[in-house]
Order: sequence, then structure tokens, then C-alpha cells
Amino acid sequence: MNSAAYSAGVSPSNEADIDWEMRPGGMLVQRRESGDDDHTDGPMINISVAYGSSQHEVYLPAQSSFWDVKKLLAHKTGLKPEQQILFFNGKEKENEENLHMEGVKDMSKLLLLEDAASKESNIEEVRKQNEMLKAFQAVAVVGSEVDKLCDRVSALDVAVNGGTKVSDKEFVVTTELLMRKLLELDGIKAEGEAKLQRKAEVRRVQNAVDTLDSLKAKNSRLSF
Repeated sequence: MNSAAYSAGVSPSNEADIDWEMRPGGMLVQRRESGDDDHTDGPMINISVAYGSSQHEVYLPAQSSFWDVKKLLAHKTGLKPEQQILFFNGKEKENEENLHMEGVKDMSKLLLLEDAASKESNIEEVRKQNEMLKAFQAVAVVGSEVDKLCDRVSALDVAVNGGTKVSDKEFVVTTELLMRKLLELDGIKAEGEAKLQRKAEVRRVQNAVDTLDSLKAKNSRLSF
């Protein structure tokens, strides 16, 4: 019986089916298939990555790629791997390049920068989000004023349908105020959800104006 195989946790019954190889230091291990992921073999190394004013420590196998480093850094920096650019010895490194083959050793230092195109994209996204927030706030302000005018229209509706004749001036003033809100909404630049919210307020104002027109016609047939 092969004592090395036995100590490795392999039963004598299947020892003949296993292909063994001798590693440096005399360790006998099962030979890996050529299709296996070999980058996990070899010693583990600890590398330091500078990103802005921060330093991040990454611990991984020496046979790893720079893409593997980026995947680990994604959890530490918040940058997606495709948003990262890594430099070693002043040179930008490609994703598929191997740390060990490129001379990265234990305690080596790397530099991380955010991809300029990605950074500009993020800035543009933040700008759009800020504009949308401003639009939401502007629509909300007008909406609160439309609420009051709609309450006014409701009061007129109760009066007229209750048989109480109302001064024509009430309809003229209320309609004018609603049309002003319509102009204010039209002047708000909005995209996405904010645009839909603005559209809903515009529809609400238009419905209120239509209601006033109907009430005004009905009111004209009433007598004081």
C-alpha cells in the first residue's frame, strides 16, 4: 500500500485509478487535469493597492490575474471591475495578465485609478439625478398650490349644484389662477419619472378648468 496515498485520505481500493505528482518539498498530491483552474495553485501573496488617499490590502494566489485583483477591489472601493485601471511599476496592466509573470510579489504595490470614461459617465448620471430631483421638487410646489385651487373648484361645485348662484368673478379668477399654474408646469424641465409627474399635474389642472367651464354654464341658469 502507498502510505502517502493513504495519508492523503485515499482508500487503497481506488489508489490505482489516481494519477499522482510530486510537488516541491516532497509533497505527493493528485495531479490536476489540464482544464482545471490552475491560477489557485502556488503561494498566496499580499499586495497593497493605492486608490486616492486610501490603501487597500488584497490577499490572493500569486498565479491570479489582474482581473482577479479588480474583482476583489470591487468590494473594497465600490468600483466595478470594468471601471478600474491598475498600474504596476508605472505601466497599465491588462486584465488577463498574470501577477506572477508580471513580477508582482508579496508586498508589491499597485495603483488603482477610475476609468475616465466611467467617471464622466458617473458624473453625468449624478447630474441627471440632481436635475430630476429639482424637477420633482418644482412640480411638488406647484402641485400643492393646485391642491388649494382644486379645493376652491370643489367648493364652487357644491354651491352651484346646491342651487346657490355664484358671482361670475369667482369662475374668472379661479380659471386664471389655474392657467398660471399650467404655465408654471410648462416651464419645468423634466425627464423620466419627473416628467410623468408633471404630466399628471397638467392633466389635473386641465380637468379643473373643464369643471369650472361646466359649472359656470350651469351657474348662469341660476338666479340670485
